[in-house]
Amino acid sequence: MNIAHLLLGSAQEFRDLPALARGTSPHLTYRELWRKVSVMSTHLTGRFGLSRGDRVAFAMSNCVESIEVMYAIWHAGLCAVPMNAKLHAREFAFILENSGAKLCFVTPDLAETIAEAAKEASELKEIVDVTTRSYGFMAVGDPSPIADAEPTDLAWLFYTSGTTGRPKGAMLTHRNLLAMTLNYFADVDRPPPGGSIVHAAPISHGSGLWNFPMLARGSVQVFPESGKYEVPETVELMNRWPECSIFLAPTMVKRLIEHGSVADLKPDALRLITYGGAPMYVSDLKRALDVLGNKLMQLYGQGESPMTITHLSREYHWDRTHPRWEQRLASAGRADSCMEVRIVDEEGRPLPVGEVGEIIAKGDPVMAGYWNNPEATARSLRDGWLWTGDVGAFDEEGLLTLKDRSKDMIISGGSNIYPREIEDVLNLHAGVAECSVVGRPHPEWGEEVVAFVVTRGGQALPPAELDKLCLDNIARFKRPKDYKFIEALPKNNYGKILKTELRKLL
Repeated sequence: MNIAHLLLGSAQEFRDLPALARGTSPHLTYRELWRKVSVMSTHLTGRFGLSRGDRVAFAMSNCVESIEVMYAIWHAGLCAVPMNAKLHAREFAFILENSGAKLCFVTPDLAETIAEAAKEASELKEIVDVTTRSYGFMAVGDPSPIADAEPTDLAWLFYTSGTTGRPKGAMLTHRNLLAMTLNYFADVDRPPPGGSIVHAAPISHGSGLWNFPMLARGSVQVFPESGKYEVPETVELMNRWPECSIFLAPTMVKRLIEHGSVADLKPDALRLITYGGAPMYVSDLKRALDVLGNKLMQLYGQGESPMTITHLSREYHWDRTHPRWEQRLASAGRADSCMEVRIVDEEGRPLPVGEVGEIIAKGDPVMAGYWNNPEATARSLRDGWLWTGDVGAFDEEGLLTLKDRSKDMIISGGSNIYPREIEDVLNLHAGVAECSVVGRPHPEWGEEVVAFVVTRGGQALPPAELDKLCLDNIARFKRPKDYKFIEALPKNNYGKILKTELRKLL
């Protein structure tokens, strides 16, 4: 059960459809991609001496070669270790050493950084720049048969973002990735052959994981020539390639709808935006629906259960006539078809509808554990359930509302306060560009609420206006006791706000 069989099937069914594109130009058809991948796998096992289960890392700006490299790795029975191109050299060094990667592919912009990081990676034998003759030579030779793989064999070693410490390597097996792929067709979409996906978000994470269902359906995978997310370029590619799907983080959706070039997007160009990594604020989501139409679908997942825990369908986004439309938009949707999801107390006992507790999930996409980290595995996987560390509650419709990470919850005067609820309200103010709420120690109440606010255009905002907005929408005890106006919120390489850094500022 090798995940590379998806490519074999598409090479047989969609032989002459474009499989990869560089910007507006086709790169390889499915038949050509299959041949190149099968020849490259011969080099991996022969020239580089890799054997089943060995880890192969890559640090690459988004490019067509990333797909070639990934499928060559799986075709040879090896494990891929994708690394975000924006990581620091020390982070690269940790992942290379921790994973025991023996080979690393790079794009030229990262070659020097990886060479420096490799000094601390004892198992790494060679670095291959995908723009050099060394890589080009890997397309020369005879194809090799696809390697056998067990469903439980490691396929993708997914390193968490590590916002609160060292990243952990979530072990994703061939079964995990196939279950995630099939769930896409059940709950997200079934794209037509000849459709497309634009990889604007990092290929090492969510966008890269979406490669599987798109490839299985004969879509062309399009990589911006810039190698990154630029709104005008992304709009151009959406217009160029038919039935376009794209995965974006909420901050990327916001950039899209606020950029002037979105007006150039053809009405029928975009098929679907799936967004994840964090829920979108309702105010931003309404604006996105007004600008883009019925094109949005939310997913809630983690690296430990890739792209699959719950989903909020396109239909629920668009049903403005429903009396609970806004509440639905504020939710993360229903449990995925392949998942069982519960809200539990600290002892793991299921909680009734409406009560807040930790979100746990079980299903075939859930990771096998953390690489070489039995202690972390034991904390996160208990009796087959993934303990997400996220806090939420189900409503009477079976919709899950995320409150916050359990560590971000504020306890003031014995009451639980969820920062996201306050952030949703502050974002209603036209002068607020971004905000984030954290707790600050208080001698009497335990903690008090503090809001960090980025204003639009750097304009001054009277705290009294924000106070009134909060008092008009939420309980008085949840109102921030202090507002800190800053130029930008600290974020990690995936666009997630670093509340740990905000707490340090306090």
